[in-house]
Amino acid sequence: MNIHVRHYDLVDYEWALSQMQKFVAHREQETLDEIWFLQHDPVFTQGQGGCAGHLHRPGSIPVVQSDRGGQVTYHGPGQLIAYTLIDIKRLGIGPRELVRRIEQSVIGLLESFGLVANRRQGAPGVYIRDAKIAALGLRIRRGQSYHGLSLNVDLDLEPFTRIDPCGYKGLRVTQMKDFGIEIGCKRAADCLLPILINSLYGLNHTVEVKVKAPEQRETVPCERGEQDIPAAIPVISKDAKKRHDRV
Repeated sequence: MNIHVRHYDLVDYEWALSQMQKFVAHREQETLDEIWFLQHDPVFTQGQGGCAGHLHRPGSIPVVQSDRGGQVTYHGPGQLIAYTLIDIKRLGIGPRELVRRIEQSVIGLLESFGLVANRRQGAPGVYIRDAKIAALGLRIRRGQSYHGLSLNVDLDLEPFTRIDPCGYKGLRVTQMKDFGIEIGCKRAADCLLPILINSLYGLNHTVEVKVKAPEQRETVPCERGEQDIPAAIPVISKDAKKRHDRV
């Protein structure tokens, strides 16, 4: 199995949205899945379930209507975006399972840095205690997913006070930096990638990762030591994972 991974820097939200829509509209049965890592310029986005009453004081930050699920959220520099353009029909899973697998990848990433995170029934995303650290919003079209997750790494959280995040009044928002984990979005993406691939494609596959333009990056430096990840990432088997956990 092969996938393409694209690393962007700071990207305009509307441009990214149009590119995802074009990708899904033109993908064919054999088109490879893609994962896009990037950050957005400051923007509030309203999902398909969005309510204007949850957007209180946008100020100079633009508001963009999106076609993803969910309600209002904020994106800005220092927040890692991972867009998952996955053929879930080919993968043999439904939307709910896709959400669960993406959430689990974030939980696994945070666990690798010593943080205990969890999910909430009926409120997609990842939480530490009662504060949300990652949000999810997806769109499924003809069995193809796009959009994905946003993980708060090291950003200005003030804009979240101008909205009811994800439609929940008073919902607290947090970030990795608040727990002493001071890594940039690029390093967070590098550490998340193998965990996300394991979560999406299962423990018994080997996935060939092909890094695409505009940024060619082949090494994956993680906080717990520098690692060179080969182009083919072997997904850990269940038995191997158990042995690793006992070490």
